[in-house]
Amino acid sequence: MPNHFWDSVSLSKRLYAKWMTPLSKQYQLTRMELDILLFLANNPGYDTAADIIHTRQLTKSHVSSSVDRLVSLGYLERTYQPGNSKLIHLSILPAAAPLVEAGRFAQQQFYQALFRGFTPEERKSLEYLSKKIGENLRDALEGAQ
Repeated sequence: MPNHFWDSVSLSKRLYAKWMTPLSKQYQLTRMELDILLFLANNPGYDTAADIIHTRQLTKSHVSSSVDRLVSLGYLERTYQPGNSKLIHLSILPAAAPLVEAGRFAQQQFYQALFRGFTPEERKSLEYLSKKIGENLRDALEGAQ
């Protein structure tokens, strides 16, 4: 595999941080807290800590402490499903709206820079290939070959 792939991964992380770090500082949040808010905002139906942990491959302790802080700041609310007191759903509260809007704008700027010059067909191909790579990685991590 050419180094171009790994260089792109590293550079994309740096560019994303360039857009997100000022927001984290402005709102006095950790990047994890900001990422959790944006994950919940951008992924309707994925509204539990388990969804965040599984989808983003984060540790339970980091997600738990970040959610606790976001709740204490009034950005998130925990609700329970009737009949299931163990499953906690997370909802973004109105106080987080300006932060979510700013975060989505920063993500939009990131994606515009990332995909500058791509045709729609190239973007579709990249999405397909990225999904396939992700599936291979998950399979390998779970022990399937």
